Amino acid sequence: AAPRVGVLAVRAFDPRTTNGEGTTFNIIKGLEWAAENGARVINMSFAGPADPRLGDALARASKRGIVLIAAAGNAGPTSPPLYPAANRNVIAVTATDIEDRLYTGANRGNHIAVAAPGVDVLVPALDGNYQFTTGTSVAAAHVSGVVALLIERNPKLTPSEVRRILTRTAKSLGPRERTRDFGAGLVNAFQAVSSTAPREAAAPKQPR
Repeated sequence: AAPRVGVLAVRAFDPRTTNGEGTTFNIIKGLEWAAENGARVINMSFAGPADPRLGDALARASKRGIVLIAAAGNAGPTSPPLYPAANRNVIAVTATDIEDRLYTGANRGNHIAVAAPGVDVLVPALDGNYQFTTGTSVAAAHVSGVVALLIERNPKLTPSEVRRILTRTAKSLGPRERTRDFGAGLVNAFQAVSSTAPREAAAPKQPR
């Protein structure tokens, strides 16, 4: 974990519904609230069709220097690209298992940036319990944590620079450097952080 990083929990979906239904309006308001409260990384573990209004909100957030991470989706290999993962301002994350194999229910596509663990991952549950969970949402959370480490190391990193670091240092899992299944490959937190130059220390002031 990034020791000096805080977490903002933003409720944009209705907890009273079975599937946690939400509206574009509430999602955008959540994005804006996070941006106004200093978020540098936003994790989005939801997926749906393209929405121009949401696309505009994502563009505004990215322009402010916020790194946007989203789950690729769990609709399977025949599904069309889902959003916000397929938005050009978003880093789309797919899921792998303990053997670095692709999660069979994950979406595929040229927009996939990287992969991360997301099959049978132990996570907190209600009433102080734990459970095993599978999905690209779990993988996206892993990548958001890595991005937090990168920004803690160098707060001046831009979203495009963060994307380049993640993809350049990822472990290739396919026959080619980049594939529709894995993107650039499995995120490597150690390599990503090690390859990132720390922020420059302030130059000492000359005595008067």
